Amino acid sequence: MLMTSRFTLMLAPMLLAFAAPLAIAQTSVVIPGPSGRAQVKFEITVPTSVRNEPLTGRVYVILSKDNKTAPHSQVGRVGAPFFGHDVERLAPGAPAVVSGMDLGTPVFDMADIPPGDYWVEPFVNIYSEFKRADGHVLWMHDDQWEGQNWTRSPGNIHGTARRIHVDPKSNTVIKLVADQVIPPIVVPPDNEYVQRFKFKSPSLSKFWGRPIYLGATVLLPRGYKTSTISYPVNYSQGHFSLDAPYGFEAEPGSRRAAEGKAFHEAWVSDKFPRMLVVTFQHPTPYFDDSYAVNSVNSGPYGDAIMQELIPEIEKRYRVIKQPWARWLSGGSTGGWESLALQIFHPDFFGGTWSYCPDPVTFTDVEGVDMYKDENAFYKRYSEWQLNPTVNSREVNGAIRQTAQQRYWMELVNGTHGRSGTGQQDVWQSTWGPIGADGYFKPAVDSRTGKIDHAVVDYWRENYDLLEYLKRNWSTVGPKLVDKIHIYVGNMDSFFLDRAVRDLQAWMKTTQNPHYEGYFMYGDQKPHCWSGPGTTADRLREMAEHGLRKMPAGTTTPWWNY
Repeated sequence: MLMTSRFTLMLAPMLLAFAAPLAIAQTSVVIPGPSGRAQVKFEITVPTSVRNEPLTGRVYVILSKDNKTAPHSQVGRVGAPFFGHDVERLAPGAPAVVSGMDLGTPVFDMADIPPGDYWVEPFVNIYSEFKRADGHVLWMHDDQWEGQNWTRSPGNIHGTARRIHVDPKSNTVIKLVADQVIPPIVVPPDNEYVQRFKFKSPSLSKFWGRPIYLGATVLLPRGYKTSTISYPVNYSQGHFSLDAPYGFEAEPGSRRAAEGKAFHEAWVSDKFPRMLVVTFQHPTPYFDDSYAVNSVNSGPYGDAIMQELIPEIEKRYRVIKQPWARWLSGGSTGGWESLALQIFHPDFFGGTWSYCPDPVTFTDVEGVDMYKDENAFYKRYSEWQLNPTVNSREVNGAIRQTAQQRYWMELVNGTHGRSGTGQQDVWQSTWGPIGADGYFKPAVDSRTGKIDHAVVDYWRENYDLLEYLKRNWSTVGPKLVDKIHIYVGNMDSFFLDRAVRDLQAWMKTTQNPHYEGYFMYGDQKPHCWSGPGTTADRLREMAEHGLRKMPAGTTTPWWNY
């Protein structure tokens, strides 16, 4: 039921959606949403010939104005509108219903969909039962080596898009059939330069009560197979991908074609330092990536990477098993990971090149000061003025998405943090404590934006990288000197430059040792700027760094062009 607000808050039109009241101080602000005004209903049925067992998961209806690609491939931050509904132990052959009471994105209220002809596609994201070692039983999507992406996960079910006239105010039932099962992922074969492997993690499988896998994609230097020497290794972090590192095998016409072609040419040339580049594959039941740390919600991924995955790499490949020859890099999620791995394991790694890292301190988490703000959706500028919090921006400063739009987008993808690709969800699942129901305890209420500062205190104590350095500088600082390199655009799309500036400001004050780190800001550069020059240039910097740090008397046949 809508409540009457004491004043009118000026909002962007897309914010006018979810009808739940939000109390901020003494002012009631209406946060609109599914109003129930839409009378149309969608019935989605999975034939028993396709699945003949009870179904627990999330069912979506996706609407698109064209069918050039399947509607489910068009969903995104501002993509084709879709609506989601949870089902629990739905009987085989029974229909799931998506109605005007279900939240959608980027159109939140189904009643606001203009009447017209749309390509309509049903989609089913299947959940599996996880009997965790801590005693909690959770229903999550079991990653099928696609990187926790429900739109392309093997075993998920969708239907053929049909062109249908949709009038939200019409009291009609539109019946849809989901009868197409997404096939297994095809892993590219190994070749002279690129190899991949995957194995079941003992520690993670024990934690989750189901098989959990780790893997790596390895880019080998020229002449690796005919040589007997060992090489330095660059652990390049980022979102889940089975592609060769740095676009080495990027197909012509693809997004990374030009960059990949230039890097490929440099890598195989006679004048490039020889090393291995390794990307990790470590999807969790919450996200495509674990952030390479231990978490009470996601499990001991930090230990698994350090004690299972990296030792497996060093057993399979001829790498130099010394800190000066282990170099970290990564952007965004990988930027945070590459910095965190260096900070938490300063004796193991010899340097990090971190690009546009996710919030290194929680004073600015995509526009939200988790320590001071009362609510993630709005900023209070006076007793009587609230403004929507901007989540992301264009280089010219134009608003791309508000915090409310971002949180609701993830909520439509999945409740209980099961969006799979949700950035806010993965931060809360990785950095937060366990809730009473076994899912993570939210720091931010996804419907109202209210911040739970007791949960944020847990974030600060365990995962705020700046706060960790402040508490441990006397022991960690000496091991980090000359190892931290951070690059970020000063117009980062998600405001990630702000937390980086807080880190830099503090490092300028460090003593015993005094070490300021290396920070570079790209003028008018968006997410994810990785510094001037090319990828090959950055790897040359790493190699030169290794030369300066290696023990006296070390031979360097890998450097001999």
